[in-house]
Amino acid sequence: MQNTGSGNSSINGPAAERRPTDCGDFDIEIARDGTWYYRGSAIRRPALVKLFASVLRREADGTYCLATPAERGRITVADIPFVAVEVTATGDGRNRVLIFRTNLDDIVTAGPENPLRVVTTAAGEPRPYIEVRDGLEARLTRSVFYELVELGGYETCNGEVQFGVWSNGRFFSLGDPGGETE
Repeated sequence: MQNTGSGNSSINGPAAERRPTDCGDFDIEIARDGTWYYRGSAIRRPALVKLFASVLRREADGTYCLATPAERGRITVADIPFVAVEVTATGDGRNRVLIFRTNLDDIVTAGPENPLRVVTTAAGEPRPYIEVRDGLEARLTRSVFYELVELGGYETCNGEVQFGVWSNGRFFSLGDPGGETE
């Protein structure tokens, strides 16, 4: 006989078979600078922001949510959820490895699984990103992008000369630096 009393146990099967409860919209926003807000107030506890970030997911439709096995709720992201605030380069040329640190202390190595990409805005400005995990990206700060440009060089890819950087065996185009090709 099953116990039907109150408690946290479920008679509906293992946790893997249950779907999280949709909580609708959480009143959480991630600003363009990477600051997390709850009901318009900045969340000041880094440990709490890191906890939320650990359950952050990007949906197939491009929206963002916080998802645990029990609950999920949508949040607003102004641009991208993370900001790459530091880069460390080891090696040279094709043997270079670029390691990024985000504003939440995630460590990400650029390469086939964590690609760099640069989008050019309508104003002609580069907006660089790196994938952190599972479709979640970090936008590179201007100073980090300038460091990449300093490390960059020209390569011929698919018959076209491009300016970019190598990391972990892969070449990443950084766009047109506005100078002469070598």
